[in-house]
Amino acid sequence: MKVLLVGSNGQLGWELCRTCPEIVKLTALDYPDIDLCHPDSLIETIKQCAPDWVINSAAFTAVDKAENEQTKAFQINHLAVLRIAESVKKLNIRLVQISTDFIFDGYQSTPYLPDSTPNPESVYGITKLEGERSVLEMLKENVLIIRTAWLYSSHGNNFVKSILRLLKEKEYLNIVDDQIGTPCWADGLAKAIWIAIDKNLKGIFHWTDAGVASWYDFAVAIQEEGVACGFINNPIPINPIPTVEYPTPAKRPPYSVLDKTAFWKAIQVKPLHWRIQLRSMLKELN
Repeated sequence: MKVLLVGSNGQLGWELCRTCPEIVKLTALDYPDIDLCHPDSLIETIKQCAPDWVINSAAFTAVDKAENEQTKAFQINHLAVLRIAESVKKLNIRLVQISTDFIFDGYQSTPYLPDSTPNPESVYGITKLEGERSVLEMLKENVLIIRTAWLYSSHGNNFVKSILRLLKEKEYLNIVDDQIGTPCWADGLAKAIWIAIDKNLKGIFHWTDAGVASWYDFAVAIQEEGVACGFINNPIPINPIPTVEYPTPAKRPPYSVLDKTAFWKAIQVKPLHWRIQLRSMLKELN
């Protein structure tokens, strides 16, 4: 099976490369080999590679920066995705499109189902939703869309690695406690994607690890696990604060827990709690 991965330098792309099954012939691309602001070269690459699947894990993910760089965010998260979908349709191949919890406004109090009504309130969320709609309109049901949230990895920049650094630099931390979601180790998501491809899965699904947390809970767990594995020698106070005390250019969903039940059942995977996954990821850094 031949798979073309777009966005190999990102956290998920890196995990997809290192978890790639032996039966898969993987072509992995990222900037500067491809430029999603000018996707013509990528479209030609798809034709030449003639893969069975394209995985698009590339995105403009700088949520706050997107508020001021709307054109670039739309180019990468919407227009480039549309071009990829057009190429996939012409070649009669399959697409995995990675999306986000930011397509929801976060005002409900129960986990969002794959068919819950989107209502993004940030440029990032709007552009990602437009990307989803483009591939659904172009490919109908011949596409796999996977939404995820709170992604981290031992590769790249993320909340876990930032907290580990700040715990060594600061005397205390103030962390938002009224934004609720679920952390997701990109390793688990990558493995789930490979299983889904093997099962030729179609439709819209959600994936994070199991469980629920606030960013404050997540930061406290990072410190506790960091102490346990020897990263942190001198624990510091971590204080819970409301979102209003930590304003950001982009509005975050206050509740972005995704319902993963359908995906877990479809690929027959037993979910792991986010804290177990955090512990496994930290062992990679040790």
